[in-house]
Amino acid sequence: MKLRDHTRESLLAYVTAQCAAIIPDGREAAFRATCDAHLDEALERLHACINGCAPWRPDEFNVLQSSQHTIFLYYLANSIWRRSGDTAAPTRLFLMNKALNGIDLFYEIAMPAVFYIGHSLGIVLAKATYGNHLVLYQGVTVGRHKDQIPVIGERVVLYPGSSVAAGAVIGDDVVVSQGTRVIGKRVPEGQMVFAGPGGGELVFRPRPDDLLAEYFRL
Repeated sequence: MKLRDHTRESLLAYVTAQCAAIIPDGREAAFRATCDAHLDEALERLHACINGCAPWRPDEFNVLQSSQHTIFLYYLANSIWRRSGDTAAPTRLFLMNKALNGIDLFYEIAMPAVFYIGHSLGIVLAKATYGNHLVLYQGVTVGRHKDQIPVIGERVVLYPGSSVAAGAVIGDDVVVSQGTRVIGKRVPEGQMVFAGPGGGELVFRPRPDDLLAEYFRL
């Protein structure tokens, strides 16, 4: 994968400099060494994600494209934690993602191989089951309540300000419309879900067949 305006070494230096600026605790040397050991795996995962997303140029990572940068920081943090169990560098990467991109995405959360972020500001993602080819927009919340963990199927679109929480089950090929809250309920596959009048029962309509072509190379 081509690193736009970067080499591997300059990307590593760039991320280390970001960490030193946001978390100036003098531990950037240890942070850099840990990131270096897991950078290639993170870039491989990012490559697969970028190539799966239709709006992005294949085989190229632009660190100044904020959604790509958001996903990169998550993949790096998650790769480090999965492979080594280290939490120091992943915690710093998690905090960097919050500070730089406005997203709350903890490194232990298992995100899919391909997901697309329209705008990262205000996204909060709890531990849940996330299906592949997920679309996220600003202000989306996925929340758990004690042992009630949401399950989100494949090819799901969560539009701005929508919420999925407390054991909700979202079927495959579902669109959760802007501002709609799915709390502890089930949405059948292939549906668009809207808030009912007065915020009452959810309303379902068939999802457009061609929607995902806007987001993914399927």
